[in-house]
Amino acid sequence: MSQMIATTLTVNGKSQTVTALPDTPLLWVLREQLKLTGTKYGCGIGQCGACTVMIKGAPVRSCSLPVGRAIGTPIMTIEGLSPDGSHPVQLAWKEFDVPQCGYCQSGMILAAAALLQKTPNPTDEDIDRQMTNACRCGTYHRIRRAIHRAARG
Repeated sequence: MSQMIATTLTVNGKSQTVTALPDTPLLWVLREQLKLTGTKYGCGIGQCGACTVMIKGAPVRSCSLPVGRAIGTPIMTIEGLSPDGSHPVQLAWKEFDVPQCGYCQSGMILAAAALLQKTPNPTDEDIDRQMTNACRCGTYHRIRRAIHRAARG
């Protein structure tokens, strides 16, 4: 049986102390203990991407990552992407009016930012291959346009 552990996580550039079972999903530690509620619960099995955060610059589904595996790695949530919403992906999202219901958007934005870090000038095929988050509203055409806009700056 696992024991609760007190540990320090680096979230959005700040050291944060949390107490949790090592196999507690990172998502719940972020939302419940650190009150970073921009990261959403969607499916709970790592498929939809609403819970996407960036770890070492890569998109990670926080609902399926045990907090014990996140120790010692820099974690970025949507709250850490930019303090004022001025990240190029966020600006492009606004320009193309991407969100409808908005539920998937924090995860989608972080996945797009990670894509652009890895592939600064993505093709449609790059976007289709690497953007695996689900949008129930079906705004994928606007998402693609916004990613291309953010790539241009």
